[in-house]
Amino acid sequence: MHTPPVTTRPMARRDFLRTTTVGAALLTAAPASLRGAPGANERLAIGCIGVGGRGTDLLNQILSLAAARNVQVTAVCDVWQKNLAAATQRVASQSGQTPRQYTRFHELLGRPDIDAVTIATPDFSHGPILLAALRAGKDVYIEKPMTIDLASANEALDLARAGERVVQVGTQRRSEGRFRGAAKLVASGVLGPLSRVSAAMYFHEPRWARDVSDCHAPDVDWDAFLLHLLPRAFDARLLRQWQLFRDTSNGLPGLWMTHYADAVHLVTGARYPTSAVAHGGVYVWKDGRDTTDTFHALLEYPEGFLFDWGMGLGNSAGVHFTLHGTLGTLDLERWRLSPEGGRNTTLQAGPVPAEPDQSHMDNWLACLRTRERPNADIQFGHQHTVATVMAARALESGQRQRYDPAQRTLTPG
Repeated sequence: MHTPPVTTRPMARRDFLRTTTVGAALLTAAPASLRGAPGANERLAIGCIGVGGRGTDLLNQILSLAAARNVQVTAVCDVWQKNLAAATQRVASQSGQTPRQYTRFHELLGRPDIDAVTIATPDFSHGPILLAALRAGKDVYIEKPMTIDLASANEALDLARAGERVVQVGTQRRSEGRFRGAAKLVASGVLGPLSRVSAAMYFHEPRWARDVSDCHAPDVDWDAFLLHLLPRAFDARLLRQWQLFRDTSNGLPGLWMTHYADAVHLVTGARYPTSAVAHGGVYVWKDGRDTTDTFHALLEYPEGFLFDWGMGLGNSAGVHFTLHGTLGTLDLERWRLSPEGGRNTTLQAGPVPAEPDQSHMDNWLACLRTRERPNADIQFGHQHTVATVMAARALESGQRQRYDPAQRTLTPG
């Protein structure tokens, strides 16, 4: 089978940025609303941007659903040739057709025959690629966190709504039956008014310590990786262990708190916190990281409760996740409901009733045709971005952060 050449070329960084800007302008000029709901017999073409560990998981899910949902992966993009080659082979072996290959996402997005894209790149690039995809009129599945800056989240939400794009954020708990069941339980008022939600996660293993011995400069489109970052020499560790550095991640808030903040919003019905404080540091892993290995944040919600979230990478105590009301406590880790002392004689201790589980990817693929909003719609991505960016900024600034939902801005104080 003939393999098409990888679309990449040597380019000075200033030329790459100029090309990206011009390409974005051209894509913006094309009206996204021209493409309506596809017909049942029309095969949808999907491009996968970022095909490393998480991107490969998404790719495998799409391939497993391709026949049932009448979709095809027709293009893959990654800055590292090793990832690109593996993804190409995976698609070719399962579909019988070799996808086009790119190292620069704007070239993939410039293809009019691509209907939708997945984005599973390092966190710092989520915002720029999401915005470019929406300007190009593509539907999107984007990994969490949706962005690590509020300005990108605001613009992405506006673009998605204006272009009527289907955007699914990779916060999969919105498709899990237990969390959907818990949301109905809390909405019934069985816990009484909530005053506190508490969650924490602890593990003591270097999950981020990916091997860099096989990652070499000639195999990486380094300018494509850096995007808007200041030019610097090739650094395999920055590419492979980007979670450790502030230029490429906002650390534990984006990497892990996102899931918990989104689950709090889902289960309680709350949308945006009003204020946040945070503290943390590097106490265990003295490995040259910029981001913390121990972190704790406290967020206040206008619905009248506090949400405290913590994480530590130097202890393996595991997870707790509890909602505390005046009439009962809901444990979202053990999935148990407990009455509060003797105050509620009608509440019986027991398991949380669950809704049926859904496939998060299948939900997105189905919505590409129905044009309905998916389970983790971009509105919910905007909400978790606000919560996690507030926490990260509170840590960095040493100041409490406040959110104005009318202006969609953060201010210290």
